[in-house]
Amino acid sequence: MLIISTHRSRSLWIKIGLYGGYPRTKVLVAGFKKGMVYYGMLLGLGNLSFNLYLSVTLNALSEVPSSLVTFFMIGKLKRRSSLLGLTTLSGICSVMCIVAGKVSTTLQIGLELVSFFSACTALDLMLIYMLELFPTCVWNSTLSMLRQAIVLGGAISTVLVAAGDEDMPISDIMEEEKYKFEYDNLS
Repeated sequence: MLIISTHRSRSLWIKIGLYGGYPRTKVLVAGFKKGMVYYGMLLGLGNLSFNLYLSVTLNALSEVPSSLVTFFMIGKLKRRSSLLGLTTLSGICSVMCIVAGKVSTTLQIGLELVSFFSACTALDLMLIYMLELFPTCVWNSTLSMLRQAIVLGGAISTVLVAAGDEDMPISDIMEEEKYKFEYDNLS
């Protein structure tokens, strides 16, 4: 998409148009997926066979080291290969977490923590990579759209987590929300 303006800031509009197309779409799709993983893992802790309060505390404590690893290793890491490796590790540990729940709850929470740590580090790396990918004149709009894509992924992950709950099918959840909405409007 090339936007041409008759104003004095013509070069700015050309830069926004050139850099705003396909690369921005790829970043937004990746942000949407990472938002689904990040928020979905936090919301899905109740489905694990482990103490919910302890697992939420451990997940919160694992975010600090992931930020520190990103801070100290950002100059030494390659962006794309690191993102690919961290997201692959997170996915493998998430799948193994389901299988390990039948064997040992300690192994299950360990795999879940490694998966969450990898997802947090990948999210931090992606935000830094996005800032390096685009020129300064495009940062603000792309960063705000990326943040919205991450939050949208988190909103959709709530439905997926509810669908994964064996105790309550998704149709019952939708009916329950409909009745809550109708009750709130009557009051």
